[in-house]
Amino acid sequence: VPEHVWRINLDVPEEAQQNLSFGAADRWWEQTDLTKLILASNKLQSLSEDVQLLPALTMLDVHDNQLTSLPSALGQLENLQKLDVSHNKLRSLPEELLQLPRLRSLLVQHNELSLLPERLGQLLTLEELDVSSNQLTAIPTSCALLVNLVRLNLACNQLKELPADLSAMKSLRLLDCTKNYLETVPSKLATMASLEQLYLRKNKLRSLPEFPSCKLLKELHAGENQIEILNAENLKQLSSLCVLELRDNKIKAVPEEITVLQKLERLDLANNDISRLPYTLGNLPQLKFLALEGNPLRTIRRDLLQKGTQELLKYLRSKIQDDGPGPNEEAPVPAMTLPSQSMVNTHAITTLKLLEYSDKQAAEIPAAVFDAVGTNPVATVNFSKNQLREIPPRLVELKDSVCDVSLGFNKISSVSSELCLLHKLTHLDLRNNVLTALPEGMEALKRLHTINLAFNRFKVFPSVLYHLPALETILLSNNQVGSIDPVQLKEMDKLGTLDLQNNDLLQVPPELGNCENLRSLLLEGNPFRTPRAAILAKGTAAVLEYLRSRIPT
Repeated sequence: VPEHVWRINLDVPEEAQQNLSFGAADRWWEQTDLTKLILASNKLQSLSEDVQLLPALTMLDVHDNQLTSLPSALGQLENLQKLDVSHNKLRSLPEELLQLPRLRSLLVQHNELSLLPERLGQLLTLEELDVSSNQLTAIPTSCALLVNLVRLNLACNQLKELPADLSAMKSLRLLDCTKNYLETVPSKLATMASLEQLYLRKNKLRSLPEFPSCKLLKELHAGENQIEILNAENLKQLSSLCVLELRDNKIKAVPEEITVLQKLERLDLANNDISRLPYTLGNLPQLKFLALEGNPLRTIRRDLLQKGTQELLKYLRSKIQDDGPGPNEEAPVPAMTLPSQSMVNTHAITTLKLLEYSDKQAAEIPAAVFDAVGTNPVATVNFSKNQLREIPPRLVELKDSVCDVSLGFNKISSVSSELCLLHKLTHLDLRNNVLTALPEGMEALKRLHTINLAFNRFKVFPSVLYHLPALETILLSNNQVGSIDPVQLKEMDKLGTLDLQNNDLLQVPPELGNCENLRSLLLEGNPFRTPRAAILAKGTAAVLEYLRSRIPT
């Protein structure tokens, strides 16, 4: 870290050495002390003890570096509220850290910690603690003192047990213990009255824990364990439960008492040993998603399972006999079909015109997803958060109806000609990919008015964008764009928002000031010297006016 960063509150800036007349915006002597310092995603191997020269810091973010230790001087940052040291190589945390009187968020996930400071419980103001993906075998008992803690993430460690004293965390709403070696959960944890979400996936549990006092528990995730029996008594206590996830266990039977879970919306029992279901399951009024594939069910034909939740519930209700008046006829809403792996929400296709297959980490979109569309018109496609390396060729099948396509958070390196055929497209989201260019064929997208290309690898402003007359919004932040053409931008009379933050613009052409239709021009985080930060802070109108004043006459 450059020396002057630590001394930023102390040293007089260079311009003060020169004999200049200062406008109100440049009065450096009125500057306040630094409160936020972000040094994330660099190659830092150590942090200087000089961090103590920044006593006003409320947030310090050094995640994703190569730190093996932290300076003891951190303990002197008494205004610090958030400390993110995740994704480093830390083997221990300094004791001095425990002196921070205002710390609310401590993020140390993805390090090499095998133990936590014994007196961690001294951080009484802590509201969020993430120690996931380390090598912890135990949690200090003093953690019971963290009565203001709301979120605690212990996932992906080597814990064989949880201290019963955790039950003293009266404010805790989320507890994540995924992927440890837990065989039981202490019964005292059942007194955690504020707990809303509990993750126990990928452990070694043989039975579902009891939760007599967890009246607010909304989500219980206990998949991939060795649970054999669902105890009816345990279920009765979970009156607020909306999500119960028990896939990949060894459950043989589902008790009739499951119907006490009147608020249940998602029930995942896939890949167990269940041979029959209580028909009363069909009476759960809120149930929108029921996964049963991978069970040796004898009473339900496989083709019925393929038809999705609503058909299944209807079948179960039809089998209830001699139960007095029939169940209330209001069928719960969204239906889901489960063709093998792919989950296509056919209800969303027919009623919302939405085709969604997102957050699946899939390398390609299964054919079943497109097959499910049939003749239905689809307006919105969401394939974001996968591992796609190209734009799915079958998108072209939707060209007569689709107007909004999301392909963000994938690994797409080029835009194919198929996309250029979606002539009704108005919104296109390609953020967080690895694009370096756009094809000229995109000129055909005459209706496109919003395009999101943030977090890609563009080194030049894609020239085809200048030829899309309907464009109202261009989001190009966090690329490596080095220049823009103000003359062509001025021709784009619909353009209202242009986001070029965090690029490599070495200068801003004064003629950009003539683009008077721009309502939002974002330029922060570029290496140009003018306009100065003080001008940028005044907003778009002031920036455009400043640029116009610089146009040579």
